[in-house]
Amino acid sequence: MSKEQAILSFEKVTGKKGKFKLKNINLELKPGYLYGLIGKNGAGKTTLMKYIVDEKIRYEGRICLEGEDIRGDHARIMNKIGFVSEERPFLGDWTCAQNAEILGGLYDWFDMETFRETMDKMKLSEGKIYNRMSRGEKLKFQLAFAISHSPCLYLLDEVTAGMDPVFRLELFERIQHLIMDETCCVLMTSHILSEIQTKTDYVGIMERGELVQFGESMDVIGRVF
Repeated sequence: MSKEQAILSFEKVTGKKGKFKLKNINLELKPGYLYGLIGKNGAGKTTLMKYIVDEKIRYEGRICLEGEDIRGDHARIMNKIGFVSEERPFLGDWTCAQNAEILGGLYDWFDMETFRETMDKMKLSEGKIYNRMSRGEKLKFQLAFAISHSPCLYLLDEVTAGMDPVFRLELFERIQHLIMDETCCVLMTSHILSEIQTKTDYVGIMERGELVQFGESMDVIGRVF
């Protein structure tokens, strides 16, 4: 993929369903970069991700993945997205390996060997029951699961919140490895300004469902905060 071609684009996206609300969002994410989204609670950070992964939300405008409108064949498009979030459902009474074997079958390119290797690198046992894991362990498992179906877009929703410095360091090292070959990009939300400023390449600031600022992270955060 050319680095000039957007992996994800929002084109004048406006919509509302319950608490989900976005107003005239225009955004392009290119391969090889880590993007951040910041804003107060309710500003629209997680909502923006939900517009991508929840096909039931109706909106005006277009959301495209690799140039294709995600409303055309949403199930197939989701093959290309790795979503890591506390709200992501998995089989709670099953082990990590069982989750991977069963739910991995929903993806065209899921690779169990990649899953096992990634879990091993993260020092996480495949035999752990999902509901008995800590928050950090669950998020590590979800990242390993996402990596195993080779998405072009990773969505990481508040994955560093409340985590220790070692977890955050390991996470960003893993992200840099993922985007190194410029075949994918990562969009993450966070409340930690210093983390977004120093670890991400570009950042968007959300307020009341609007994207009010977007640019290079060091510049935007240094100017606004």
